[in-house]
Amino acid sequence: MGEPVYVIVMIAVAVSAITGVLEAGRKPIDLFGVVLVALTSALGGGTIRDLLLARPVFWVADQTYLAAAIAAGVAAFVLVRLVRLPANLFLLPDALGLALFTVIGTQAALSYGAPWFVATFLGLVTGVFGGVLRDILCNEVPLVFAGELYATASWAGAAVFIALLHAGIPGTISSSLAIAAIFLLRAAAIRWHLTLPSFAAKS
Repeated sequence: MGEPVYVIVMIAVAVSAITGVLEAGRKPIDLFGVVLVALTSALGGGTIRDLLLARPVFWVADQTYLAAAIAAGVAAFVLVRLVRLPANLFLLPDALGLALFTVIGTQAALSYGAPWFVATFLGLVTGVFGGVLRDILCNEVPLVFAGELYATASWAGAAVFIALLHAGIPGTISSSLAIAAIFLLRAAAIRWHLTLPSFAAKS
């Protein structure tokens, strides 16, 4: 992983931890619980991906990720006790984190020899499952099941990334275009409340 990408991913980890704290802040959870939710939100998806790939878990191999998530979680815990933050402050940074995690997860799966379809799913897992686990811990319906397009944007972007690679487009360009596609689709979903049809059995 190049230095610029490493820094961006570290920022994405921190942002995901902060969004986890903001979610946990709606519940009567103490500091330890908040940090646990922050860690789950920031590291959960990548952890599941690495376990499925039987490769070293990324934050065990590089504890800087763990430190960044804890520091961001504690900082957010302190900040929200001093300043009232808008509920939607981190929606777009979270969308960028979703895009980055999805593409990096897909790349990791491909580098370990996963078939292309499996790689897209593992990209999806990397992008969204931290949020799923966060919402479960906070006793909420996971955002990916009931909100604006989230998991759909992630999976579609992973598929775009694979398609571009198969078309012979260099990896750097393919990853940049896929990240942009996920971010723009998620941003459009937030702006215009784009959702998939929800399940409603006919009575």
